[in-house]
Amino acid sequence: MVVGSVAHAQTAPTSYPARPVRFIVPGPPGSSQEVLARIVGNKLSQQMGQSFVVDARAGASGMIGLEAARTAAPDGYTLLAATSTLLSGLPALKPKLGYDPDRDFIALSRMASVANIVTVGASLNVDTAADFVKLAKARPGQLNFGSAGNGSPAHLAGAMLNVLAGVNTVHVPYKGSAQALVDIMAGQLQFIITSPLIAMPQAKSGRIKLLATTGAKRDPLLPDLPVFADVVPGYEITQWWGIVLPAGAAPAISHRLHSEIITALTSPEVAGLLAKQGATAQPESPAAFSAFMRAERKRIAHIGKQANIVLD
Repeated sequence: MVVGSVAHAQTAPTSYPARPVRFIVPGPPGSSQEVLARIVGNKLSQQMGQSFVVDARAGASGMIGLEAARTAAPDGYTLLAATSTLLSGLPALKPKLGYDPDRDFIALSRMASVANIVTVGASLNVDTAADFVKLAKARPGQLNFGSAGNGSPAHLAGAMLNVLAGVNTVHVPYKGSAQALVDIMAGQLQFIITSPLIAMPQAKSGRIKLLATTGAKRDPLLPDLPVFADVVPGYEITQWWGIVLPAGAAPAISHRLHSEIITALTSPEVAGLLAKQGATAQPESPAAFSAFMRAERKRIAHIGKQANIVLD
């Protein structure tokens, strides 16, 4: 009898979803998370017979979008495209934070992950990671790197570069990585360590150069690029995106959504679309996703301590 009750509790109402689901993206249109959310949201719409409407909310390093999701009714009709910054970076580096990732959200699954790419402007006249590090050492304090804001993956990547390579480059925060890349192409910024989703489309123009990836080994989706760790041993940083619900959502709904998300991410269609963006699908259980985020916060806190990063 108890077993039957549990099984019933884990079955989502047949009427769900009865109206469009809002999929909040804490970034601008065209950002990595917005591109991924559209790919996954479109597949969920097909599977569940209801629209998943991507709602891009840029600003304050993603905090505007996060707050919109955190304070939404926990009825299953609002999802958040979780980012490395919001659920790992900021909680690890900001002493006074207005939210708790574990308390305020229900983890469903990662969507995708990528190794970042060390990307420089063509006007910098470097062709390899070794050339880049040599130039940075010769010009301390003169090379600027962009990011999508304080505590973002690109900020942490640049800070880690300074620590492990023994160089002094200067962080310049932007509202989004795409805006930083525009300034790199214009020669106003020297480099950014960002996701393939942002860098790859622009590399074809010849105005930027892709030097190396930041994973532990060569990315199978970018096999021609070496890893930056070949030049700076121990250098490894990746970027990820996931899906969470506001805390308080009914278990039946979270189970249903998780099941549908896994079906979407394991479909050849979605995996192929993500691969075209340089990203790898990362379907996983809610428990595995939660454990991963906790481990990332611990790792980032260690990086932050080494690089003396404290966000007010």
